[in-house]
Amino acid sequence: MLKLVRERIGIKPINNKEMMFNFLFYNSGRFFQILGLSSLSLIMVAAYFEHVLLLKPCLLCYAQRFCFYLVILTCLIAFIHKNQSIKLFRIYITASLVFLASGISLAIRQLYLQSLPLDLVPTCGPDIDYLFDTLPFFEVFMLAIRGDGNCAEVLWSFLGISIPGWTLVGFFILFSYSLFSLFISVKLHSKN
Repeated sequence: MLKLVRERIGIKPINNKEMMFNFLFYNSGRFFQILGLSSLSLIMVAAYFEHVLLLKPCLLCYAQRFCFYLVILTCLIAFIHKNQSIKLFRIYITASLVFLASGISLAIRQLYLQSLPLDLVPTCGPDIDYLFDTLPFFEVFMLAIRGDGNCAEVLWSFLGISIPGWTLVGFFILFSYSLFSLFISVKLHSKN
């Protein structure tokens, strides 16, 4: 019935898939806005967990946040850089993909540490502030990648999935979005 009324008054039916595609892939600027704001929203959730729920982040949590910060920085630079060539546009997307893939691997590492039996969990390390005060940046970075006993603690979960599991979901969604954008980059870039 509703279809007949729309046809009589001349309203074209809205194709939800096409509308969503146009929203997500309108042009290169929109791509970087969505990717950057999505990453920023995940950082805000992490800040909420840390400062409101008082959950202390571990080294791997900080490393995953750092990956999101790098994605935000890449998106900001790419968004500010107007009229970039298709080659530079692809470089920005590829850089975002590298940072997102790094985040995926860090989240998987933390999930692995959380799945270990108690007798195989690595020993807990010192606080991140102490590490930065006493060690060079590269050594702190290597410690963060390996993780420690603090990374094996499950402090919060929703639907049976811990924080690194949800972070992995976020990284994977943004990675898929970026990878698809890379595949259609010529079409996406031509809409500028």
